[in-house]
Amino acid sequence: MKTKVFSILSFIVVLSMVISGCTTAAAPAAADCSKAETFCVGLVTDVGKVDDKSFNQSAYDGLKQAEKDLGAQIKYIETTDSKDYAKNIGTFADQKYDVIVTVGFALGEATIEAAKKYPDVKFIGVDQFQGEEIANLSGIIFDEDKSGYLAGVLAGLMTKTNKIGGVFATDVVPPVWRFGEGYRAGIQSVNPSAEVNIVYHNDVGMDKTFTDPEWGKTTANSMMDKGVDVVFGAGGKTGNGALIAVAGKSTAENMIYAIGVDTDQYLTVPEAQKVLLSSAMKAITPAVFDDIKAAKEGTFKGGNFVGPVALAPFHDLDSAVSAEIKAKLEEVDKGLADGTIKTNVPPTKPS
Repeated sequence: MKTKVFSILSFIVVLSMVISGCTTAAAPAAADCSKAETFCVGLVTDVGKVDDKSFNQSAYDGLKQAEKDLGAQIKYIETTDSKDYAKNIGTFADQKYDVIVTVGFALGEATIEAAKKYPDVKFIGVDQFQGEEIANLSGIIFDEDKSGYLAGVLAGLMTKTNKIGGVFATDVVPPVWRFGEGYRAGIQSVNPSAEVNIVYHNDVGMDKTFTDPEWGKTTANSMMDKGVDVVFGAGGKTGNGALIAVAGKSTAENMIYAIGVDTDQYLTVPEAQKVLLSSAMKAITPAVFDDIKAAKEGTFKGGNFVGPVALAPFHDLDSAVSAEIKAKLEEVDKGLADGTIKTNVPPTKPS
């Protein structure tokens, strides 16, 4: 497996620059991408939105950086029905787009089929492992279990009630499940007596599991009513609902912490800033941009590329995290990187 290294520091810098420029949804207008001098990049989401303040938005920020730095013409399509994956990808391919970015595990099969059908188009699949190397398809993947593990260590050491929660989208999607189970393993590694309540939003279809902030709020509130004082929210707008719920219930006398996902959500979910302890990050933005740049420069390669993961800064709550906990997190981060610490989370949920 090929490995591409992206800088978390540059990721945070780029993220802070592009957050303020987020746009609302727009249908893809026809650009004249047949011209050699016009570099066109399209993005297709699964059933999420580019303003989800986490996963899809992070990928779209990679396109916006390409627009700014490379002069790319960019558009996106937000899928509302999973049956439309191939059609939405084909919309850009038929318009002669140079690069098509598809975002999410669920789009993997459709992306592979499109890459074979349109060999002159470069495809980038975010969270899509490539079992077969295809020259015009790059799969950007991450060790979500390691990022989740770090979040779990933090939660396990910060809890006062010894009750910890996690509110997640469906565990049918491997990256989401790996976040959750990595989180569980991290908690247990430092606090085996903690009561861990992890809930996946499996009672709805794929069209809603990532876009249900009300369920996220209700689920987090139920956990906090039972004494949970750290909540990890992961799964687009559903996870954001959990973060906002924590902000609504936490007080100076009864402090409850939230942990975000994918990007530094202190920057993207301001409603939760006062309780946002950290975020389990994946460097999606620079990974997408680097692959787009490679496509423009003629250095694009197919295969799997692994981006780094990390915890976001503690921001306003830095003083709440003791020097001992920070030292432990550094130790664990090093161990995960060099392999001396294992999460023991498999690539996919056992059947």
